Amino acid sequence: MRGLKGKTAIVTGGAAGIGAAIVERFEAEGTRVVVLDLNGDPPVDITDYAAVQKAVAAAGPVDILVNNAGWDFFRPFLKTDPAFWQKIIAINLVGPLNVLHCVLPGMAQRGGGKVVSIASDAGRVGSSGEAPYSACKGGIIALTKTLARELATKNVRLNVVSPGLTETSMLESFMQGAGDPQKLREAYRRAVPVGRLGKPQDIAGAVLFLSSDDADFITGQVISVSGGLTMHG
Repeated sequence: MRGLKGKTAIVTGGAAGIGAAIVERFEAEGTRVVVLDLNGDPPVDITDYAAVQKAVAAAGPVDILVNNAGWDFFRPFLKTDPAFWQKIIAINLVGPLNVLHCVLPGMAQRGGGKVVSIASDAGRVGSSGEAPYSACKGGIIALTKTLARELATKNVRLNVVSPGLTETSMLESFMQGAGDPQKLREAYRRAVPVGRLGKPQDIAGAVLFLSSDDADFITGQVISVSGGLTMHG
């Protein structure tokens, strides 16, 4: 894709799953990638503002930011507690706020940059058993739209990729705990109009497009990558 070769990208949560697929695609395009991940080398906890500041400074000028890191555990809201909410919020909302606050000033000063945040269709249409997570992902969508307005004249473009049912360790963990994972997997597959669950590589393709020069006139948008499971206007 146009305009990715030679750029520097930060990808949070890039050590596995969707994040690793995004990193692989960037590297194939000749993009230098810096991974911020608890399982990275060095490990970086995005919920720690000082640690994020240090990692961003070490990365040098950043052209592209992908807010991908996240965590969830499927649990009905009435069976959760404040400690659980705080963990979800810290990783899925405070973490991206920290990274954005550290990366965006440099982009604005240099006169350009691309940000793609990974939300979830849970944040667009809701999802049973994911109330705090859905709230955070809805917050990421609203945050992105607000920042897209604030930074439009600085040539900083911010967009959201919103995955549907995607083959990740988080989804696998949920299905294993559901009692009959194969039955649930088949039900999920039938629910998706294109007839399969998403793969991390499906998400990576959308992220790379929104990070490229081909998306220079796109900002404040949310693209669902769900095989048609959600067709949100």
